[in-house]
Amino acid sequence: MSLTKDQMFLSPFLGYFLLVAFLYAWLTYERQVAVFKKEVKVADFVNAGADPLRSKRIARNLANQFELPVFALFAALILYMSGKVEIISICAAWLFLTGRLIHTLVQTLSNNIPLRGIVFMINFIAVMVLMTRVALMVFA
Repeated sequence: MSLTKDQMFLSPFLGYFLLVAFLYAWLTYERQVAVFKKEVKVADFVNAGADPLRSKRIARNLANQFELPVFALFAALILYMSGKVEIISICAAWLFLTGRLIHTLVQTLSNNIPLRGIVFMINFIAVMVLMTRVALMVFA
């Protein structure tokens, strides 16, 4: 079965949704484990930052999913709805998903801040390409 251009373009964003859903499930699990081990009380989660280190990394990564990626999702919507999906946008969409996956692994499983910054650039480049495609469509 071969995929259409639209399917190739939208697939990484569906994959991105699965990543975010996984992070919610993982965070819930880690918090339940922390409560079970008596590292925190359920009431502690009323205030941000109450998480033990493991779930704190996941919570921060989950919050990151609603920062720069919002622009990728915006660009994807505009490009898709306008029927202007081209190969460069498809490549940028897959680069975006790849970058988000790598960024999630680095942020949740390590303290390597310099590497996280380098990996962030993958996402930044992908979002810049997508937003540039939108800008060209709007102003060309």
